[in-house]
Amino acid sequence: MSEAKLAEQYIPGGSFLYEHVTPEEMFTPEDFTDEHKMIAETTEDFVAKEVVTQADKIEEKIEELSVRLLRKAGELGLLAVDIPEEYGGLGLDKTSSIIVAEKIGRAGSWAVSFGAHTGIGTLPIVYFGTKEQKDKYLAKIGSAELVSSYSLSEPGSGSDALSARTTANLNDDGKYYLLNGTKMWLTNAGWADVYITFAKVDGDKFTAFIIDKGTPGVSLGAEENKLGIHGSSTRELLLDNAKIPVENVLGEIDKGHKVAFNILNIGRFKLGAEVLGAMKEITTQALKYAMEREQFNQPIVSFGLIKHKLGEMAIRSFISESMVYRTSGLIDSILESVTPGSPNYEQVTLKGIEEYATECSIIKVYASEALDYVVDEGLQIYGGYGYSEDYPMARAYRDSRINRIFEGTNEINRLLMPGMLIKRATKGQLPILQKAQALLDEVLGFSMPEEPEDEFLAEETKIVENAKKIALLMIGGGVQKFMAKIGDQQEILGHIADIMMEVYAMESVLVRVKKMAQNRSEEAVSVYVDVAQTCINDAINRVAFSAMQILPIIEEGDTLRTYVTMLRRFTKHTPLNTAARRRNIVAHMMEAEKYNL
Repeated sequence: MSEAKLAEQYIPGGSFLYEHVTPEEMFTPEDFTDEHKMIAETTEDFVAKEVVTQADKIEEKIEELSVRLLRKAGELGLLAVDIPEEYGGLGLDKTSSIIVAEKIGRAGSWAVSFGAHTGIGTLPIVYFGTKEQKDKYLAKIGSAELVSSYSLSEPGSGSDALSARTTANLNDDGKYYLLNGTKMWLTNAGWADVYITFAKVDGDKFTAFIIDKGTPGVSLGAEENKLGIHGSSTRELLLDNAKIPVENVLGEIDKGHKVAFNILNIGRFKLGAEVLGAMKEITTQALKYAMEREQFNQPIVSFGLIKHKLGEMAIRSFISESMVYRTSGLIDSILESVTPGSPNYEQVTLKGIEEYATECSIIKVYASEALDYVVDEGLQIYGGYGYSEDYPMARAYRDSRINRIFEGTNEINRLLMPGMLIKRATKGQLPILQKAQALLDEVLGFSMPEEPEDEFLAEETKIVENAKKIALLMIGGGVQKFMAKIGDQQEILGHIADIMMEVYAMESVLVRVKKMAQNRSEEAVSVYVDVAQTCINDAINRVAFSAMQILPIIEEGDTLRTYVTMLRRFTKHTPLNTAARRRNIVAHMMEAEKYNL
């Protein structure tokens, strides 16, 4: 399918900055099919009965336990959701895949083993493997007869993956590549049968390879002594003249970056879903503890500052969920045009994921940082007990921290978000720069914003529209000031990324709640209105802060003062009693004694 046809038929990635999605256009968890609900229930039951009950043993890396659990998950089809049916998989939609990832998210460090196996350990072969490679590996990976792993990093190249020094040279008879080098951070390495990794053919052609366990010249380093995720296996892959058959080249020679970057996009998306599952679980645990723990003759959940923490934990979970499934719906809308198993299905899938690479980065950064907030405040709610390894928050706190480093650091992803859109805009693929210039011409004329219409969540709708305008103006102003060198202005790009995340978050929640209101009573959606209003009230203030950091870099003097005046107009809003709204959200959860938004 051509890019032109995609642009005509689907909502373009990044267009959330200048287009306005309707409730009918946005997929939400309320749109789950019966099959989606069945998959969710199956995964949830498996995690509760098989994984959570053995959490302590998993943390100790009891030999073969994680592998046995992977195989049990394989028996339920949970490892094969993304594998095409012709290769022994289920070939389901991306929403199903994300539902499984979310439900696995409460499984602690075993979720890392699962995610590495089913995501970055499987999908390179699904999307880039030859038919022979797919026949050889996929069915066995889908059952965990073979456990898979993946590594891109090296001791001297983390975020700068393409500077890898591992080499691959064809031997004299042309049947093998001899690989030499060290790869870092292989999740599942200790029990993996397959290692997907990268080397430079002839010293400069970055290429992906499938390496089988037991191959001569292949060995592993010692287990890494990690801060968290103790139940996962992480080791170095050591390559010393490792003899890799030429048929194990994955994709094309010198095209390894396509494998790496596309799989990173998918990994970011799936990581966001797994993190979401952890957020919901930790919020539930903290809520239950706050309802049981008494101080000053009353449960601590009755205290306003505890309600604030729990309410905000719930809000950030709801925001993350709204963004995750909005994005899965976008990707699935592209896949509707092709039949699973058709010759171009994998290519269209990759195109869909690439189309929404910006959204995948947004989800990864927002959700991983939201989880850090949730575990930090969850530990605080537990007080001194939170700091004890005998209670669940200490482990959750340690496990959470890696997510801001996994799948490209959050700093790298913050640079990618606006960077990818600006690159597409300069190629004429997105009208962002034209929209920004038209908006600048309009606002410098000092035309006053229109008053909100008399509609459901009208004030919030106007705030989101204005936040989009701010995002466009910051992008346009940055490009106008620095032109092709905008990529060197990391502080500007970082703040633009923060604005973009807030816009995607606000709109995802706003439209989801509007969609709920179409089919539910006012009373039934009241708590979700509280979520949307609180989210948007707070987010616009963060947008204003980020914009204020950008403006003095790109403007000065009278022009700067003009921009500041404009910014104040766009961020003007009536403050809300968010304390009361958070209290309502907590009361709603207390009735169910769990996160239930």
